[in-house]
Amino acid sequence: MLNRRHIRIKVLQAFYAFSQSNSHDLENGLKEFIHSMKKTFDLYTYLIQIFIPLKRHAHIKIEESKRSYTKQQSSDLSSSFIENKVIKKLESSKDLATLINNSKVNWVGDVENDLIKKMFREICNSETFKEILMSDDDSFEIHKNQLIKLFKEEICNYDLLHHFFDEKSIYWQDDLDHVSSMIIKTIKSFKEDQDIVLMSLWKDDEKEFAMNLISKAISNKSHNDEVLQSYSKNWESERLAKMDSLLMNLAITEAKEFSSIPLKVTLNEYIEISKFYSTPKSNGFINGILDKIFIDLKKQGQIKKMGRGLIG
Repeated sequence: MLNRRHIRIKVLQAFYAFSQSNSHDLENGLKEFIHSMKKTFDLYTYLIQIFIPLKRHAHIKIEESKRSYTKQQSSDLSSSFIENKVIKKLESSKDLATLINNSKVNWVGDVENDLIKKMFREICNSETFKEILMSDDDSFEIHKNQLIKLFKEEICNYDLLHHFFDEKSIYWQDDLDHVSSMIIKTIKSFKEDQDIVLMSLWKDDEKEFAMNLISKAISNKSHNDEVLQSYSKNWESERLAKMDSLLMNLAITEAKEFSSIPLKVTLNEYIEISKFYSTPKSNGFINGILDKIFIDLKKQGQIKKMGRGLIG
């Protein structure tokens, strides 16, 4: 499930795409945002099922190994990875099957098969995988912890997987870390005596926050641009970088339109985001400009906060 920080980043990306286009149509901006959110959940769908094709390839390798490995070695591989109880739960999950079928996101295809083969070969040579082979404990919790460790240490760090995702979608480079944490949380939640529960992309209130933020930001962009221009007129024009302007646009929109979010939270969030998406000195610049704007907007009654600890 996406947190507020990541939702703000997704809104920023859609807002940037909208500002780069020749369109001034709100509906097109919202479509772009919805599409980017769908792509994020597609990435989750790819990763939550990745152990299933890895297991299928392990089956193939076991059959091949019977001609060169001892039966005991084949048995070890089978019991330690093929028989993993968490993978079996993923395979038998109707919810996961429905998600894969509806989204059309799967590991089927020549490119995908080649990647899985190479990934499995790399995994087999890892110390993490060797630990799985040597384990005698077949409890559900141990199997779960083994998969989480394999995912964190090997799959998430596999360069060819990163390249594959980069080729698939421009959205996924920024999404991968957060979606990976969603996968880990999902697996941690599995219970041996219960069907697996997959994460949703967001709660209803988070979706409402995101849709309102992007729609209000697009609608108010021209006005907010004028405000920013008046407060930054003493700065060199090149200092007001495109991304700085968009970040402050979103911050002003959030400050004015979301009465339950403290100003300090809004200010800190966009300053933190600027550290990753704008210039090295942007955070100080954004802090100074927004602080002045927020003070004046409060005096003008354009920023009104409601709720305990927010009034004043």
